[in-house]
Amino acid sequence: MQLPADSLLILCLSFFLIASVYSSVGFGGGSSYIALLSLLSLEFYFIRSNALICNLVVVSGSTYILFKEKFINFKKFLPFVLSSIPMTFIGALFKLDENIFFILLAFTLILASIFLMHKAIRTQKHDFKNLSYPKHVSLIIGSSIGLLSGLVGIGGGVFLAPILNFMKWDKPIKIAFLSAFFIFVNSISGLSGLLISGTFQTDLRSSLCLIFAVFLGGQIGIRFSIKMFSSKVIIIVTALLIMFVGLKMLI
Repeated sequence: MQLPADSLLILCLSFFLIASVYSSVGFGGGSSYIALLSLLSLEFYFIRSNALICNLVVVSGSTYILFKEKFINFKKFLPFVLSSIPMTFIGALFKLDENIFFILLAFTLILASIFLMHKAIRTQKHDFKNLSYPKHVSLIIGSSIGLLSGLVGIGGGVFLAPILNFMKWDKPIKIAFLSAFFIFVNSISGLSGLLISGTFQTDLRSSLCLIFAVFLGGQIGIRFSIKMFSSKVIIIVTALLIMFVGLKMLI
């Protein structure tokens, strides 16, 4: 599926901006990639495949910093990660009917926009109390988000981070890095499921251009970061766009 040159250029610029913003807060931008690709009425296997690839490229840099800066806490991270990986793989194996896929995608985008809006509004400087939860809570959250992520082709960080912030699971910086690592492993798991099920679909020229765009954007977002106020404004605008696309699909 080869995209027209003008559409591909607009997509590359949009993907670059999305990656720049979301990499600075530990996200890959998968829900926004899906929203934009859906507006072009592309095949849903192409949408799932390329959203996961771009997710993986963006969060690879964040994951590297996660290990380098020693923010990772394997004891707390592993229940989320280990429960999500197999469920993401299973979700990606499903060969959904196109209508069912887009209905599920619409609801997912609407939920994602709500979570993004909530995260942007609640992001502020104040003291956080870290609350403790039983391990089975982490397993349930990880597996549920993993299955949904595999079905629609995102890494799941857009759901995980707001939920954990709401639960006061840990400091926001640690939640951001957990989200990046969560997206990283689930994007790999999701892509593996697509490959095995025979639903992995890309176009070499289009995919390489999008990969290059998100790689540059991701590196800029990670290394130079973006002021919190600007990030909040852009995230809110993006959340409104995702909401619009989701509602349009349902209608």
